[in-house]
Amino acid sequence: MFFLLAFAVSPLLMIAQDDAPKDTSWKKIYRGTNPKINDLVHTKLDVKFDYEKAWMYGKEWLTLKPHFYPTDSLTLDAKGMDIKEIAMMKGASKSPLKYTYDGWQLRINLDRTYKGGENYTIYIDYTSKPNEVKVKGSAAINDAKGLYFINPRGEDKDKPTQIWTQGETEANSVWMPTIDKPNQKTTDEIYMTVPAKYVTLSNGLLISQKKNADGTRTDYWKMDLPHSPYLFFMGVGDFAIIKDSYKGKEVSYYVEKEQAPYARGVFGLTPEMMKFYSDKLGVEYPWQKYNQIVGRDYVSGAMENTTATLHQESAYQNFRQLADENSWETVICHELFHQWFGDLVTTESWSNITVNESMADYSQTLWMEYKHGKDAGDRENFNGMQNYLQDPASAMKNLVRFYYADKEDVFDLVSYQKGGRVLHMLRNYVGDDAFFKSLNNYLTTNKFKNGESDQMRLAFEEVTGQDLNWFWNQWYFGSGHPVVKIDYAYDDAAGKATVTIEQTQKTDKVFRLPLAIDVYNGANKKRYTVWMEDKKQSFTFPYTQRPDLINVDADKVMLWVKTDNKTAANFIHQWKYAPLYMDRKEAIDYFATNNMKELSEGLKDKFGYLRRYAAQRIIDSKIAGDADVLKAAEAAIATETNRTAKAAELDILVKSGDAKYTSLFKKNVDDSSYSVAASALQGLSIVDPGNSYSLAKKYMKDAKGDLVQVISGIIVEKGTEADFDMVANSYDKSPLSQEKVQASATFAGYLEKVQNIANVKKGIDMIIKFRNQIPEQYRGFTDPPIKAGLDKLGKAKGAEIADYIKTLWK
Repeated sequence: MFFLLAFAVSPLLMIAQDDAPKDTSWKKIYRGTNPKINDLVHTKLDVKFDYEKAWMYGKEWLTLKPHFYPTDSLTLDAKGMDIKEIAMMKGASKSPLKYTYDGWQLRINLDRTYKGGENYTIYIDYTSKPNEVKVKGSAAINDAKGLYFINPRGEDKDKPTQIWTQGETEANSVWMPTIDKPNQKTTDEIYMTVPAKYVTLSNGLLISQKKNADGTRTDYWKMDLPHSPYLFFMGVGDFAIIKDSYKGKEVSYYVEKEQAPYARGVFGLTPEMMKFYSDKLGVEYPWQKYNQIVGRDYVSGAMENTTATLHQESAYQNFRQLADENSWETVICHELFHQWFGDLVTTESWSNITVNESMADYSQTLWMEYKHGKDAGDRENFNGMQNYLQDPASAMKNLVRFYYADKEDVFDLVSYQKGGRVLHMLRNYVGDDAFFKSLNNYLTTNKFKNGESDQMRLAFEEVTGQDLNWFWNQWYFGSGHPVVKIDYAYDDAAGKATVTIEQTQKTDKVFRLPLAIDVYNGANKKRYTVWMEDKKQSFTFPYTQRPDLINVDADKVMLWVKTDNKTAANFIHQWKYAPLYMDRKEAIDYFATNNMKELSEGLKDKFGYLRRYAAQRIIDSKIAGDADVLKAAEAAIATETNRTAKAAELDILVKSGDAKYTSLFKKNVDDSSYSVAASALQGLSIVDPGNSYSLAKKYMKDAKGDLVQVISGIIVEKGTEADFDMVANSYDKSPLSQEKVQASATFAGYLEKVQNIANVKKGIDMIIKFRNQIPEQYRGFTDPPIKAGLDKLGKAKGAEIADYIKTLWK
């Protein structure tokens, strides 16, 4: 599963965690693996959908067996259903069974005692009513009612009618009675009867389709390999199916028809990803096919349903957005990697979710490194580390957690981003060959079964021949991370350099750290490998010539916060000779903090995103208007191949406000990249303000991302009453996103100019509608800028509008 990426991840998670229950009794409740009394064997479903009521009518034939001990009873999860009939199947005949039902679980008395391993099949006739079930979601999923009817009556003409399901953690039991635990595995077959105009998607293969006399069609899907109940999926809607393939297996992308031209641009790397992961893991993609589908109003970022990944609509991008970058690429590879880690081998309990989510998080680094180079992989790894580090509460949580208030709580920055960085350190420690051989060992040993963190450790120990309990105890079964201060001393007379590292984290824990330290003289370096095992430790290195640079954690793999007391000369040398993305980024940060002209050297870096970063740091520095820096920016723009870097470089010139750049802005305002066009338009609005309003109206017809923000600012400043329909429609039709949070305050600012009170209220209604679509656990982050914009509007317009806002804001 991938976090809800339409919003900034880390602040949202911090808000969600702030809302955690104050009751601490959960700290005494051990959350182990769910006991197995009965095992799922096979699930057969026959379902029909009632769009008017948003109900699903289901018939189920569920085959089970006692796990080991004989039993005469069965407990199934079945949330909020109407149960019509439960029977034991004897061949084709049914024998009624007695049961009790509390609206949450079915407790069924079997017709006799069954021995361990003895199969039996029960039949259940039921109705699922998902909109009448209230289930708590998580930071990764904003609610959990399992089965979602999107615009089922077609009342919203701007939204398609769709059905999709979301099972993780234990929500599929809203639409099918099952043992809804991750340590269960079952094969399945699903008959889905839908209006004939729609297509369907489920796990496994589409075996047959039958047209019915009433205008419906019944599709038969079959999954003949076992997987966990939370990975079951159904999707229904008016989708275009874009066909691809991998080694003869179907790879398809289900998108809304108007998005079909862009589908390959978004998802087209999938077959290459499948090959890369198959080769790296030494385990071929294990399932019959792989489909991806985009669902409207999806409650998460994406979900790795076996063979059928579901994405939120933020995946949709047009050619101009893709010209900047495919913002969904790491989501796609994350969910694909789950087909091995999560689906083929599934966490045995939510306490061990790290074996699913940490692995998938780290797969993003692996893919970016392979496809786009080591700098891209290191950037992805660093971004994940920063997401984790900016939430202090995360440092209090173990990666493997047997104590939590709710199972949804484990889907957080620790299980994802911290876990991914722990794997990066482990890979560096054991080496690439051993790392991937160990993952192969874990997968092949536990395929189509369940796994936990200790099984991962045993797989690594078997391959490496090393005892790795120290690593697992420190990083998996412990919390936090080191905070270090690094100092350097040189004794030229003795020819000794001393590096002193002190762990300053405010806990009693001392981390054991294997460190690579490179000592540089010019371009030449010598590597030393040392172990830090004390809270404060010094390491001494001999020299005949004082080193130009001592680079601690030379591979830049440590998950830590550091204060590195290098000199300016050290950082200049690091910029020139240390090879890694983080080496160069650290130097750029030092130059920016100290307003050094060397910062402009970052515009020449080999990696586009580091050039962009250098440009952004220049804009915020005191040297932004320096003539040499402006010349460096012009030179960079002339040869720039990365569109987002080009936009940032243009922003340096925009900040100068110099009219001599007018022709350069005009040249770039029609660029196919939204970000480049946005920077150029911003520049033109400054150097030619009289023409900015007409330009904004011209480019508003096709604007997204940064271009929307620039245009909105111009319209708010210069727009008129006559622009209301254009501005309001543009705002109202924009997707649920962080950008729209920011645009809400801008739109409210524009409404201050509108004299027609009916239109003002109409605009307020649009803002409130958007605000109410944001999941409640995120509103602590999103409400302040929206409310500030509305309050300002109310103050400007007077009591009637202020009271109107107050009435609607709940």
